[in-house]
Amino acid sequence: MSAEANVIEEIEVEEVKAPAEALLSKRRRKVVTDPLVSENPITVQVLGICSALAVTVKMEPTLVMAISVTFVVVFSNLSISLIRNLIPNRVRIIVQLAVIAMLVTLVSEALKAYYYDMFKMLSVFVGLIITNCIVMGRLEAYAMGNKPYDSMLDGLGSGFGYAWIILTVSFFRELLGSGSVFGFKVFEAIGWDSFPKLGLMVDPVGAFVVLGIIIWVQRTKTGYVEH
Repeated sequence: MSAEANVIEEIEVEEVKAPAEALLSKRRRKVVTDPLVSENPITVQVLGICSALAVTVKMEPTLVMAISVTFVVVFSNLSISLIRNLIPNRVRIIVQLAVIAMLVTLVSEALKAYYYDMFKMLSVFVGLIITNCIVMGRLEAYAMGNKPYDSMLDGLGSGFGYAWIILTVSFFRELLGSGSVFGFKVFEAIGWDSFPKLGLMVDPVGAFVVLGIIIWVQRTKTGYVEH
């Protein structure tokens, strides 16, 4: 029996586990940084243009809008990634819209409770986050196929990519159109009271002009060519 036991003795093979990926590994950093420039949702993917034109007259509402969109895209990515294996493919769009609508409602109610003046100014545009192509696009392109943490990073990168573009547009529109930044009268403070304000910048056309210049500069520096 002992000889037979020796013959049929099982050889235990120790499983070697791959080391866990670092929280901010090179790949994950790329997930966050790519949407800032090379895969920017506004200047490259041409998404979220409506709010970039509509809310960028002043920097304060623009900042609130940027924070709102970033919050929604991060937590919708997280939510959908957590339940992605439970969502039937035929109803995934409905589930995604329901999650986005819930988060947008939270943002809207928070503004109504704590920042009512801004809520009155942005209520229509905050509601339109539900149909923002940036949010839906990240759910379909990333959250449905990746783990929760990576999906959060992707949402963070997309939110920041959206935010810096609309804040830049808003900075130039408010500065050149109203002579102020966050309501602070810049030119009056430096004694340049006669600075000629550009009425064009307070119109949507001004947003098109500034956004077009940003896209031109970015694509010139990166060498991006649209096919």
